[in-house]
Amino acid sequence: MMQSKQETEKKIDIRPMQPEDIPHATLIEHESFGESAWSEQSLKAELERADAVLFCARAEGRIAGYAGMRTVLDEGYVNDIAVLPAFRRQGIGLALVEALVRCAREKGLRFLTLEARESNRTAIHLYEKAGFQDVGVRRGFYDFPKEDARLMTLFLQEEG
Repeated sequence: MMQSKQETEKKIDIRPMQPEDIPHATLIEHESFGESAWSEQSLKAELERADAVLFCARAEGRIAGYAGMRTVLDEGYVNDIAVLPAFRRQGIGLALVEALVRCAREKGLRFLTLEARESNRTAIHLYEKAGFQDVGVRRGFYDFPKEDARLMTLFLQEEG
């Protein structure tokens, strides 16, 4: 008997990040961003912020990725989406983006915005797939190495 596509895909569980997830998120952060990675203390402080929302993705019994955003009034600013290299290109990044979008809609945010390295075509494609639009460039935004950022926004509500 053939298995359906859904049965053969890895099960991804997205849930709010908990304090015990911080060491796993720190590992993912360092494997994804190297010298510019957030420290364990920074991630812990982020989790404790009232204006922050963080999600973890579990696959194959472990934390495989995480995502976070901050809210300011009715605006959302995505500050991190990271997936362990061994779990990339399996839908985890998209599932995390979708969790942030659902949360933003529930909070009544007008938009979500983020920056992506100009050279990170995979991330840019992922954000475009999720409905984000290219709205500008931040020159020299990234370090290690120095690079421009594409500014991308998903508009959730019309300005009125």
